[in-house]
Amino acid sequence: MAIGEALMQLEAVVKDRLAAGDADASYVASLAAKGTGKIAQKVGEEATETVIAALTESDAALTGEVADLVFHLSILLADRGLSWTDIAAELDRRHGTSGHAEKASRPQ
Repeated sequence: MAIGEALMQLEAVVKDRLAAGDADASYVASLAAKGTGKIAQKVGEEATETVIAALTESDAALTGEVADLVFHLSILLADRGLSWTDIAAELDRRHGTSGHAEKASRPQ
């Protein structure tokens, strides 16, 4: 499965679980019921675990942690009414721009 297809499939599942709102049956719904702050906290935890795996663990462990991070990012995006399409559009906008120049152009 291509990465774009995998992200779209994940996004659809997350949105379906959020719409169903069954916190007893769905981890996604139960996390969302705790609010954006809890979702963001979980993203931070997964990001930290990704860094640790990158520095100290196997490629398989890193792959698993990155998958967990992407999963939780998908929940955060959906909670905020955003999608991976929005992220792709931002990446497209930045394409061809030096990372230094892009960072310098951000509002302070």
